[in-house]
Amino acid sequence: MMAAAARMAFASCGRLHLLLPSSSPSLPTLARTRGSIAANAKPISFLAAARSASVLCYCSDATVAPSPQAAEGEEEKKAEVPPVEELAALLDIRVGRVVKAWRHPEADTLYVEEVDVGEEEPRTICSGLVNYLPLDHLQDSNVIVLANLKPRNMRGIKSNGMLMAASDASHENVELLSPPEGSVPGERVWFGTEDGKDRQSEAASPNQVQKKKIWESVQPHLRTSENCTAFLGERPMRTSAGVVFCKTLQGARVS
Repeated sequence: MMAAAARMAFASCGRLHLLLPSSSPSLPTLARTRGSIAANAKPISFLAAARSASVLCYCSDATVAPSPQAAEGEEEKKAEVPPVEELAALLDIRVGRVVKAWRHPEADTLYVEEVDVGEEEPRTICSGLVNYLPLDHLQDSNVIVLANLKPRNMRGIKSNGMLMAASDASHENVELLSPPEGSVPGERVWFGTEDGKDRQSEAASPNQVQKKKIWESVQPHLRTSENCTAFLGERPMRTSAGVVFCKTLQGARVS
């Protein structure tokens, strides 16, 4: 029985250390230090020992493979990351109309707009568009609004949303995204086919958008096409009246 146990120990380890009691007169003492085993790095043949022999096994050089449970955990973490289309569906992007716009009294680069997004009162939004767009181009314009961002205090004025715009690589040219003619303020925008409106998921809360970095994950995938239509990957940005666009910028980033 002792020999069978020793053979099992030897089979499961790269190196075998067999220790015999020093009091045994008929067998040589084979005790070695753990360091000498690692230094020799050669297989040791098994020696049949007396009943009182002790078998110690050191696997100092064995490579520890990840457990199946750990590997499954990593796969689950990867699977938990939703595709960008699902994240984009959590954004509350709406058609808006600017009912009033003026220069921010405390910031040279900011406009302040009151925007109708289908709510009881217009939203106040601050936009850094002074260097790119004349003020009179904002007044009464139809816009696209990202509505479920957390409010931000911008030089004493709380901004509750963001006007979405396209910009070239140098950021020297910026154009607002525009809904197609016939779009209604407050209508929620989606990405995909014409019938996708009926499959929209519920928008995330502003806290969820911030905590899960939803906008930061989606924004790099937004571009304009050769005909200046806004796209998420291969999916066009839509209202029930048609596709969202900018005036002239092709292959531009959207933010």
